[in-house]
Amino acid sequence: MSAAAPAPTMTRPIRVVVAKAGLDGHDRGAKVVARALRDAGMEVIYTGVHQTPEQVVETALQEDADAVGLSLLSGAHNYILPRIAELMRQKKMDDVLLFGGGIIPEDDIPGLAKVGVERVFLPGASLEEIVAYVRAAVAKRRGTT
Repeated sequence: MSAAAPAPTMTRPIRVVVAKAGLDGHDRGAKVVARALRDAGMEVIYTGVHQTPEQVVETALQEDADAVGLSLLSGAHNYILPRIAELMRQKKMDDVLLFGGGIIPEDDIPGLAKVGVERVFLPGASLEEIVAYVRAAVAKRRGTT
């Protein structure tokens, strides 16, 4: 008799909080990205519009998120993203990926990277690029690359 093959290691699906923080109510892009992530097999929690940074981080904490993605079109990215990064550090969420997208000037991206925003997707980024990035970045954080 041969020994049974070991059971494959099961990992839970990637969990992503997609959020619209601040006063910007335009959420079509966030919904499109949320759907693409979901269609790629990820669990997506969409917060809806007009969330505070505190609400976004609390949702990510409660949902045991692997990643937080922010859509920003209002010009408040230099306040909202650093504030979320700060709150995530305070809550010891160092293992959670923070990324964003929207109307963000390229000149602002290095400053956002310094505070912990790992990637910014500008208009024209493909859904495939976003999905592939989230999948690879979370796998790296999980140590399963």
